[in-house]
Amino acid sequence: SARAARRGRDPPHPEGAVCHRGQLSSGMDEEADSAVQEFLGILEQHKKNCEREGKYIEADIAKRRLEELKQHQEKRRQESLRSRQIAQRLGVEEAHMVEFQQFNAAWDEKMKEYEERATELLEAMRQRHMLDYNEFRRKTELEPQRKPKFSKELLDLRKIEVTLAKRGEYADAQKVKVQADEMEAQELDKMQALNIQHLSNLEAKFLHKQDQELSALRQRIQAGSEEQRKARQMDLERLLQRYHNVKAELESQQVAERLRMKKGISGLESSYMHSRMNASRLSSRGPRS
Repeated sequence: SARAARRGRDPPHPEGAVCHRGQLSSGMDEEADSAVQEFLGILEQHKKNCEREGKYIEADIAKRRLEELKQHQEKRRQESLRSRQIAQRLGVEEAHMVEFQQFNAAWDEKMKEYEERATELLEAMRQRHMLDYNEFRRKTELEPQRKPKFSKELLDLRKIEVTLAKRGEYADAQKVKVQADEMEAQELDKMQALNIQHLSNLEAKFLHKQDQELSALRQRIQAGSEEQRKARQMDLERLLQRYHNVKAELESQQVAERLRMKKGISGLESSYMHSRMNASRLSSRGPRS
């Protein structure tokens, strides 16, 4: 079910993917930077010692080596940062893709269940309507025929027929009887047609009521389906907005990180070398007597 799908494995959060990928490479970078910075500090101190002792060729060699190492170190750190930031962005994309797939799977299942339930409701109503219609037909077929209600003109002719027969005026009675029989046949045909029309109207009214019930159910189903579609769209917009927020925040962090690295390389080196020089001065003074 949709709820079961939602209770499944939680999608990896984009921020978690960023942190995990960033921490792995960050620790390795710090160890490498520490070792290189220590060597740069030693080499810088060696250059200054050579300069102070007048060993300018050795000082120049140390200077060029320092420049090469600094360029290599800067390039390595830039490449490391670039690789790490690419990995972070990929982590965000992968986490979003998994979350998006799970989102679609859960909503597809939910909407499928709704459609199946709607089909069951429609079929149940059709079955009930069929049973009700059969019962309606049975009742109308078993309903006794109404007693014919003839016109006053026909009834008067029958009275005249009887009166003439009682008087023994059989020839005239026969003429009236033929006229009355024709009129009765016409009126019976008319009454039968009216009865058929009456039953047809009742059936049409009955079927129209069933059609209205079925149409109302379809409208309720359509309204529910539209509500689900809107809810899915709103959930999707929230998911995409969360993804864009994480992506924008990561981009901002990465830009700031690149700026800090660009500004901080020389600062870190000078700070480290300054601390080495202070340590050297303290050691050269030696213990006071």
